[in-house]
Amino acid sequence: MSTLPDVLAVEAAHGLNGHTVAIILHILLFVYWLGGDLGVYYSSRFIIKPELQPETRAVAAKIMVGCDMAPRFSLILFGASGLTLMYYGPLGEEFFLTGWMLALAWVGTLAWAAVSLAEARGGSRRTHLWHTADLWVRYLLSAVLVGFAIYTIVVSEPFGVDTNPKWLGAKLLAYGLCIFSGVMIRRALKPFGPAFGKLMTTGSTPEVEQGIVGSIRRSEPWVYCIWFMVLAAAVLGVIKPGSTAF
Repeated sequence: MSTLPDVLAVEAAHGLNGHTVAIILHILLFVYWLGGDLGVYYSSRFIIKPELQPETRAVAAKIMVGCDMAPRFSLILFGASGLTLMYYGPLGEEFFLTGWMLALAWVGTLAWAAVSLAEARGGSRRTHLWHTADLWVRYLLSAVLVGFAIYTIVVSEPFGVDTNPKWLGAKLLAYGLCIFSGVMIRRALKPFGPAFGKLMTTGSTPEVEQGIVGSIRRSEPWVYCIWFMVLAAAVLGVIKPGSTAF
């Protein structure tokens, strides 16, 4: 069973190549995803404190939004990064991945990233359009990933692969559930914007605090789900339990 240091040592011995770059990118995305999410969570602790001045809570909100950029784009790039790892590894041949498939995946990923960036910037008449497009991509992608994951886990030789890639199916499931959890966080935070706007204009009231604190509290179980799934995906990608590929 290979550990992460073992994998990196082997890659270093072979020099810098596509597989090495893909591994480095994949690791960086894990770090920025989980680390950025922790920053978002920590910042939110100050936003829900009614004893703080609205201006202080507004600064905390800006920090939270800024920290959210790292996990937002790490999630988007993670799928194409994982596909790149497959392409340069033994699974690429087993799943019949081609360069054109990989290129198409990256084009789609970068297009999604551009849409998400346009939504995050806001301040445009098309912001609602970008938000809707980004949301539908997340719904569709999470459903497709979960479907592929279940198929890979249940079928004995998925797509003709006989090296028991159930670990990969479990990793796909974790990724799909991360995307879905992100959608549910957005749903839970829907009352947050109007309530926080009232805090800035009219000050704190029980109704305003309920809108702010309640929405953040409802989002927390989905945040914890993402943390668990990210860690699970990392463990699965390193130890590849049950795999017979060497």
